[in-house]
Amino acid sequence: MLSYPAAIPLSSRTLNHLADRIRGHRKQRRSRWRRLEPGRRALLALAHLRNGDTYTRLAAGFEIGMATAWRYVQEAMSLLATAADDLATAMDRIRRLAYAILDGTLIPIDRVADHKPYYSGKHKHHGVNVQVIADAAGRLVWASPALPGSVHDLTAARTHGIIEALTTADVMTFADKGYQGARGSVNTPFKRRRFRPKLSRRQKAVNRAHARIRARGERAIATLKTWKILAKLRCCPRRATPIVQAILVLHHVKANRYAG
Repeated sequence: MLSYPAAIPLSSRTLNHLADRIRGHRKQRRSRWRRLEPGRRALLALAHLRNGDTYTRLAAGFEIGMATAWRYVQEAMSLLATAADDLATAMDRIRRLAYAILDGTLIPIDRVADHKPYYSGKHKHHGVNVQVIADAAGRLVWASPALPGSVHDLTAARTHGIIEALTTADVMTFADKGYQGARGSVNTPFKRRRFRPKLSRRQKAVNRAHARIRARGERAIATLKTWKILAKLRCCPRRATPIVQAILVLHHVKANRYAG
């Protein structure tokens, strides 16, 4: 099989952070000799997450077996996922924001045996639902664990306790019409109803201003999906949560906002 060098659009800070974690884990467990040193293992995991390289490509490029490549990637993702902030920890940073933007995104997956819970009627394909919180500049602050794609955004936000946490912290939050009825500190645009078939001029102006603010939240989702592995997950849907958590840690390291 032919192999070729490829670039990964990440900083050396990201590589060193992951390599240090692998090195520390190896020292703690007193692991024996491995085929790849921690730096190369970190590079392999980043190539999988950022570039979406398959295990076949990784095995050929790093001259190891596919099982070894899979094991190295899973170990790296587990180390990163355990360091990810939960919502309570993230709220320490979120409550200091001028305001937050809440949105949901669907990460496509392959079909699974029990495919009904993962089929999104809105997007017309299978996937997992991830809730994203962004700051006023559209920067990614936090991403939730994954739920089946059939779960509505408002239900997902309530399941994760996002609405309650934002309301308790009194953080003004902007969200789309999918979060109608969230109440608390979550602001949604005006929506036409049966008893209100037309919106007033003032309501339309409010909706336009709301949309301009909320559009910045799309940057956070776009940032999350620059990690090519999320273009379509070809693994068990239960692996989606540790993958998203690992990416969140690496993103904050890359942006130099990681405090762990």
